[in-house]
Amino acid sequence: MPTFVYMTRCDGCGHCVDICPSDIMHIDKNIRRAVNIEPNFCWECYSCVKACPQNAIDVRGYADFAPMGHKVRVLREEEKGTISWKVKFRNGKEKNFVSPITTKPWGKHIPKLSELETPNKEALNSQLLCFEPDFLKIETGLPEMKRERFKQGVYY
Repeated sequence: MPTFVYMTRCDGCGHCVDICPSDIMHIDKNIRRAVNIEPNFCWECYSCVKACPQNAIDVRGYADFAPMGHKVRVLREEEKGTISWKVKFRNGKEKNFVSPITTKPWGKHIPKLSELETPNKEALNSQLLCFEPDFLKIETGLPEMKRERFKQGVYY
């Protein structure tokens, strides 16, 4: 569901531009508001929707997600530690979801990957993610230093 911006709500702060991983959110120079310049290339991560302090960014739905048409509103409330999703269908029916914010401050819980040993060839060719073997409790040829540091809770 690609994002779009309500121009009357947007104040041009640029939070969406800074956080967009696909670099498609831009500030229009003429109107000084955010614009999704390539909706077809939207990764649908909704980082911009969650980061917008003005709640100016919304998402368009796909027919298979909401065949009756809908609106989706997202509200990130840092003080409560929640993200609320409200889906309103064209027939008036509403679905509300509240999830905890699971992102963690950079540098405190996120590993410094550059300090880890370089993975061996087997690990590089594996389909597993960096710490996935530890979470799945499977043995692989991953460097022992990384496994031990992670088991000690350094990156939790």
